Amino acid sequence: MNREATPTMTSAEAATALGIAATATDAQVRAAYLAKVTLHPPDRDPEQFERIRDAYQVMRDPRRLVLQIFQGPDPHASFTEVLDKEPTPKRRFVGPDLWMALLKEKRS
Repeated sequence: MNREATPTMTSAEAATALGIAATATDAQVRAAYLAKVTLHPPDRDPEQFERIRDAYQVMRDPRRLVLQIFQGPDPHASFTEVLDKEPTPKRRFVGPDLWMALLKEKRS
């Protein structure tokens, strides 16, 4: 297993692999990851475990969260999924330092 390699799946694929919504919170992502890992441990099903691990890395990526905050829904989502969701409120830019501080606070 190469832990240095970056996963190549999109946020929508990662959310599907974990069985959660693309807009899930960190707590929901972690809970789904732990539930999936207990079902597919690395010694029994290494391929499925690697897929789950890669999906978890994609969903925990802070860049994904910042892009989701600024852009709204996942750009790879189908058009009907975007129309069914409530519009995201407009947010004004407050600077990268504050955003990173907010992300660190949210993760702890």
